[in-house]
Formats: sequence, C-alpha cells, structure tokens
Amino acid sequence: MAAKLLVVSGPLRKSQFPLATDVGVGRDLDSTIRLDDPAVSPHHCSIAWRDGHLILCDLDSHTGTFVNGIPVKHRALKSGDEIAVGISVFRFEAEEPQNAGSSPVQMCDRAAVNAKVLEFQAPELLSLAPQSLAALPQAARMARNLSALLQICKAIGSLRDEEALPWVLLGMIFDVIPAERGAILLMDEDSNEIRSQVAWDRLLGPDHRVHVSREIVRQVIEEGISLLDSGGSATADSSGSAVNDEKQPHAFLCVPMMSGKKAIGLVYLESSNTTTSFTEDDFQLLAAIAGLAVIGIENARQFERLGSENQRLRAEFSLTHDMVGRSARMRDVYQFIERVAPSDSTVLIHGESGTGKELVACAIHKNSPRKNQPFVALNCAALTETLLESELFGHEKGAFTSAVNQKKGFLEVAEGGTIFLDEIGELSLILQAKLLRVLQEREFVRVGGTRAIKINVRFLAATNKDLQKCAREGTFRADLFHRLNVISIALPSLREHPEDIPALAEHFTARHAKNCNRSVLGISDEAITCLTQYDWPGNIRELENALERAVVIGSSDTILAEDLPETLLESAKSGANLPAKYHEAIRNLKKQMILGALDQSAGNITEAAKLLGVHANYLHRLMRNFGLRPQTKKQTSA
Repeated sequence: MAAKLLVVSGPLRKSQFPLATDVGVGRDLDSTIRLDDPAVSPHHCSIAWRDGHLILCDLDSHTGTFVNGIPVKHRALKSGDEIAVGISVFRFEAEEPQNAGSSPVQMCDRAAVNAKVLEFQAPELLSLAPQSLAALPQAARMARNLSALLQICKAIGSLRDEEALPWVLLGMIFDVIPAERGAILLMDEDSNEIRSQVAWDRLLGPDHRVHVSREIVRQVIEEGISLLDSGGSATADSSGSAVNDEKQPHAFLCVPMMSGKKAIGLVYLESSNTTTSFTEDDFQLLAAIAGLAVIGIENARQFERLGSENQRLRAEFSLTHDMVGRSARMRDVYQFIERVAPSDSTVLIHGESGTGKELVACAIHKNSPRKNQPFVALNCAALTETLLESELFGHEKGAFTSAVNQKKGFLEVAEGGTIFLDEIGELSLILQAKLLRVLQEREFVRVGGTRAIKINVRFLAATNKDLQKCAREGTFRADLFHRLNVISIALPSLREHPEDIPALAEHFTARHAKNCNRSVLGISDEAITCLTQYDWPGNIRELENALERAVVIGSSDTILAEDLPETLLESAKSGANLPAKYHEAIRNLKKQMILGALDQSAGNITEAAKLLGVHANYLHRLMRNFGLRPQTKKQTSA
C-alpha cells in the first residue's frame, strides 16, 4: 500500500512525506518529521507498519495527538484521516493495491467505449423538465421517480454525515433505476484525486468490489460531461465475441456531481444483463439526483465546518485570560494555553521583554485545576542572590542577623497552586542548583533550617534569554534547562502580529482613560498609522506606555498623532501616510541638522554627536529612524 502524509497546515504546510517505513513526529532533531512548534513534544507520536496497516501511536505527548478531532493513543489510519499535532494538521492518504479487499471500488484500464455524451443545462437536470416527463413510459414510473426525489430531499434534510449520505443515495437510486452495480466517488477539492468512495453490487453483495474505468472517471470529472452507454457498444475481443465479464459491463451510465462549474464527484451505474439498458430518461432522473446530492454533501461539509468552528469558539470563550488579540499568532497562543493548562507539567515561556509572558502564565493557572489555589509570581532579576534565596525558600528564626522571625518562602505560599519564576535566566548558579533539587524532589529546606519540606506546586518560568545558548556557554545549568523545558512556547513579538495593534491600542486607551477620569472617544486614523508603522522594540509594554502618555497629555476627546511619543513620529514612514505637515517639517529639520553635522565631521558619528550636543547612542538611533548612513552623507555632499 502506497501511503503518504500531506501537511495541510502548520510550519511545513504543503509538504508531503512518504510512509514507506516507520516515522517519528516531534520537536527533537532526530525526528523523521521535525516540527518547530512549542506545543509539540520532543518525541510526540509515531506511525508504524503493523500487519499491513499503519498504526498511529501517541508517545505520551503533553498536548495529545488528534485524529479527526478526537484524541487518540493508538489508531489504525484510514485514507482521508486528518491528524493534528500541535498547530500542524496532516492528511493521511493511501492508495490501495488492486488486489486489496478494503476498497469498495477498483479502478481498471478498461478499453474505450463508444458512449454517448449527454449535456443538459442545470435547471433541466434539477427540475425534470416537462418534456422529459412526457417521455416517461407510464404514469406509475413518473410517480415513483418523483417519490424517490422526495425521499432523497428528506434524506438530505436529515443527514449531517458526509460519509453516510452516499450510501443512502445509492440505495435510493437502485429503487428507481435498473442497475446491477453502482458507485459514488467524491473528489478532493485541491488535488482532484478520489477523496472517498462507496460502491454496491446488488447481485454479489456490498463486499464485492465494483470495477470503474479510469478513463470514464477522468472524462466525466475533467470535462464535466455525462456518459451513457445504453448497451450497444460492448467491445469485442480478439476472437470476435463480445466481452461481457465484470470488467466490461453491457451498459453503464455516469453523471458528474457539479458544484458550480467544478465536478466534486460522480455517480456511476452499470449492468451486465443484456436485457437491461439505460435510457435518457434514466439519465435525466440520475442527473436530478446528483444535483440534489451535491446540495446534501455541501450542507454536510458546511455543517462539519460550523461544528468545528463552534467547538473552537466555545473553547476560546471558556478560556479565561486577560490578553487582547485575534491574529493567527495569538490564536496559536490561546490554543497552547488550552492544551497545557489541564496538566501539571512545567512550562517555559520564551519571549522578548514586554510580550506578555506573565499574562500567559496567569492564563495557564486560571484555566488549570489549581485555579482556586494561590498564584505566586517572583521576578528573579529584581533581588540580590541572598534576598532571592530567602524570598524563594523562606528562612528560620536566627538564620541571619535580621531574621527575627520564621518566614515562609514563596514556594510554601504557593502550596497547592502555581509559582511563576520570571526572568529565570538571571538566577545565580548556586540558586540554579538548589532550584534543580526542588524540581526533582519536590522538597526544599528553609535558609538556616535542617528539615526538608515537601511541596505540591506547579512550576512556570519565563525568560527573554536563549537558555539553550546560555547552557552551552556555561552561564545556565543544562540539567536545569532540561527540567524547565518540558513544555515551552515562544511568544510572538508585537511586530509579528501588527494586525492586533489597533485592538490593543483601543484597549489601553479605554483603560487609562478610566484611570485618569477622562473621556476619550477613540484614536485618530493618523495616530493608528503611526502606531502600526513603528517596530515596537519594547513590544506590548511600550505600546501601553505610549497610549498612557497620550491619554494623560492629550487635550481632545480623540487620541491624535501629536499626543504620541516623539520616537513614534520620527519612525513614521515618509509619504502620504505622515500624520501632519507640522510633524513632517520637524522631521525634515532634524534630518537636515544631522546631515549637516555628519558633513562637518566627515562622517564621524562621535564628532557629529558633539556638534549636535547629544550622546552618540542617541544619534545612532536617530540615524536608524531616518535611514541615514555616514557614507551616504559623503556621497551626497560630494
């Protein structure tokens, strides 16, 4: 069986991986399919051959492995299954060999037949035009056909399962059209390959495979036409006798299932009985049924999509957090929180300063089983080594000069809940060793004490450093890094999801306007332009500070561009989006002064800074904002 994984979404989107041998999926470097995704475990899941079947096995991953939206531990894969690993989604596709008995349809290379090509306009097909009804041989047949269409309409209205609908339709088709065998094939929207198939042999039973010509399928799907062989075009073999076995039917009828101008599938009927033939009246009826089937299938798919979206929105609605943003990057963060919150695993949160690492830690705690227990946050960079040890572990009375009483540390205060260690990369090597023991043994000793105290807490940590690099350089213990890096997430910087800036700006404006008892109705378009053009090295924290300043110093009921910090205005791109002529003039004046100083100093930035009366670092920043370089100056002056 030829099998492969197609990547539908995620970092490796549009890639595909053959499954000729066993494969492993994970974040580890030695994984066959490596996913650079913090929600993926180092060794997340595997796909292995067992007795001719491909078995998906979850390797006790932290966030789980999902097949068609259902968490699984072991699962025999079927063609069309969708596998979710972190933010990546794979589609499993397998082509069954012709001698395999699992597929209900066997594609064959049947010789070309002299079939009649039928083309009708969609309104005629769907309504059974009066002229075609008049051609029906008897009123009883007309009544039966209309009754079948009514039953199909009812089935379409009641069924919401795309897999069940073709079986129901095939059974109803056999009630009104004299076919011995039939199949309904549905195509993949992107690849135009067969996505699902159902088939039924009325004489030999549903377990007997139905043979369908590849050429018929190709012609009907690609050209959007119907083919009718009423029984007079059977090909002859070399001896001159008609070929009439299961691979060469006496008569067949094939109709596409058209959605707009694209064929999403087909209905195929055939008969080997020489007394049976298909007529154009059968074609009209089957075409009408195919048109109704398209409506039913599209409704089922839409129902499934709405169900998945509803489930996602319910999950997001039930997720408690204080973050703002609806971009794809932020939705990934919310999904990560939802998956890791229920466990007790240690989480390491990476991200630049000001990206909201503590908010993520709070959200993980609020959505965990420990939400009614304490959440304790400790900034490891805010205290000296001695004070930090006392704050973290507590101390006994008399442990040092000022220890006049016994004091509980943050680890004890957080008992039953969560402790968040911010800026953990700033810990000294001595405290790193002590913290490692706490993570391993879940016990500690107070400063000046001798008794080990057991704890039940969940550890969350955050850093803006590359701890793996620090471990290689020896400034951070590698064993502690591995203990902390059980599950990790890298928070996006604000410049990676600028579409969230307007919503964040409105949120911060409303918050600080309320604190300042000011009435602010909104933010001007010019101010929004400045906000979205800035690269925000300080991320969300810098954005909040900018809006707080604008609220405090602003004099109108709208935040204007001139209310924003000068740095933002200096960084605004030149052109039609500049906020005002005043700021453009100020910008040009500063630029000319810098150019003049650089010209006088022959491009020496230190000397130019002295001429301007500013620090050289500040001049570097101004030049970067204005896009200036010393060599450009020399060329200009030359």
